[in-house]
Amino acid sequence: MKKTWILTAYDKEAQHIIDLLGLNFVKKLQHISFYANDNTVLAIAWIWKVQAAIWTTVLINEFWAKKIINVWIAGNIKGQKVKVWDVFFINKVYQHDVYLPFGGSHLYYIKDGIELSTNCDIDTTGLNFSFYKNWICVTWDEFIDKKERCDALREKYNADVAEMEAFAVATVAREFGLLDDTYIIKAVSDWADSDASEAHEDNLDFAMNNSLAIFKKVLEID
Repeated sequence: MKKTWILTAYDKEAQHIIDLLGLNFVKKLQHISFYANDNTVLAIAWIWKVQAAIWTTVLINEFWAKKIINVWIAGNIKGQKVKVWDVFFINKVYQHDVYLPFGGSHLYYIKDGIELSTNCDIDTTGLNFSFYKNWICVTWDEFIDKKERCDALREKYNADVAEMEAFAVATVAREFGLLDDTYIIKAVSDWADSDASEAHEDNLDFAMNNSLAIFKKVLEID
């Protein structure tokens, strides 16, 4: 039976999904926990692209997929147009922190962006936040809290949000031919500036709840 896979980072936020869907604990690796019911498997793996690649691969190897959903939060690097707690439906993701002083078409898999389908209808009636489709996410191994880094990422990629897992999830999905069934949902938790660390903690619950509002609508997509 094909299942929906849900990929998230923190146990506190994952608990909302566990309660919503009635998931039960299945097993735990060293740092990655799995919960499931007959239709859904959820992995909690904490932050970092290596963790994200591991839990996506484990899910693919053990279960068939109906859809893959990565639901979490990100820093806003778009500027004042976007508010904290707004939600992005990502359709392209880049890995930024890669340095290769040579070219070649064979390196497309890491240098080029990965496109995901957001060609689906989501009813936004009644939402108390803005929902953006077809936006760009950049992944790297640092928490963004400096304006100059935001400016550089925006200039290079025309990126809207930054985080630490999405490119890894999309890379694994691409290798297994599952990009059309992969959805990345990111709510804004901070402005990726000097106050980002404190804002991230203060806004985490609100941002995650908004991500979950979109997540519930994605679950309804055939």
